[in-house]
Amino acid sequence: MQTMLGVIGGSGVYQIDGLEGASWVKVKSPWGRPSDEVLVGRLGGLPVAFLPRHGRGHVHDPATVPYRANIDVLKRLGCTDLLAVSAVGSLREEFRPGDFVIVEQFIDRTRSRPMSFFGPGCVAHVSLADPTCPRLSDLAAEAGRAGGLTIHTGATYLSMEGPQFSTRAESRMYRSWGADVIGMTGLSEARLAREAELCYASVAMVTDYDCWHEGHGAVDVAQVIAVVQANADAARGLVARLPDLLPQDRSPCPHGCDRALSHAVMTAPDKRDPDLLAKLDAIAGRVV
Repeated sequence: MQTMLGVIGGSGVYQIDGLEGASWVKVKSPWGRPSDEVLVGRLGGLPVAFLPRHGRGHVHDPATVPYRANIDVLKRLGCTDLLAVSAVGSLREEFRPGDFVIVEQFIDRTRSRPMSFFGPGCVAHVSLADPTCPRLSDLAAEAGRAGGLTIHTGATYLSMEGPQFSTRAESRMYRSWGADVIGMTGLSEARLAREAELCYASVAMVTDYDCWHEGHGAVDVAQVIAVVQANADAARGLVARLPDLLPQDRSPCPHGCDRALSHAVMTAPDKRDPDLLAKLDAIAGRVV
């Protein structure tokens, strides 16, 4: 199997520079319309598919991003590895605006997101003990450091509902829980990528100190956009360096990401809903 890198770009990262043979393609999904068309091409000889999370022009808020359709179309195109880039607030003094963070764990505080491709008619339970792929995460950190970026690893991401930012009480509480950064999209993608048997890594760009920091005041969109614009080139550079670190020929993931469904489906074969199975053709065709 050939390695194919999928990239989901967040605030400020709406394209990838240097894609050879780049073209926007429309991919249909049984899970609805994805956020946008997918930009496909090659970087360093590696096939790459890029999808802007919020759509070009930022038309989706965190709750309305069509997460299932987005993951489905990337898997349908042949992606084996998925890198998500997003903007986050910092809950730690040492994670400064402009720094980049490699996420290892998540805490879920969302309320209205689709949480699974599975459900009545085909029930499945995958492990999320380690929601990100250590192999791909390490390579993302290496790609960032090669570009001179300040990279923090092993972080815990608090995934909140939004679209409003936190209250001060919430921000202080999340710090007490051990969360390092706060965002609105990460876990929604990580859980679905695991069900799709994709290796998933999350690169978070720190834009602000949320609202807990007495010396920085409340976060606002203007502040976030200013940092995003200042660091968008750095984020795109990290993405552009990653294909050189990935092998052309895809070997099995040593952490089992690409085999997450092997023992996950609970529903007996004769009880499975054929309509749901049809929708799962790209996501879970290997096992159902």
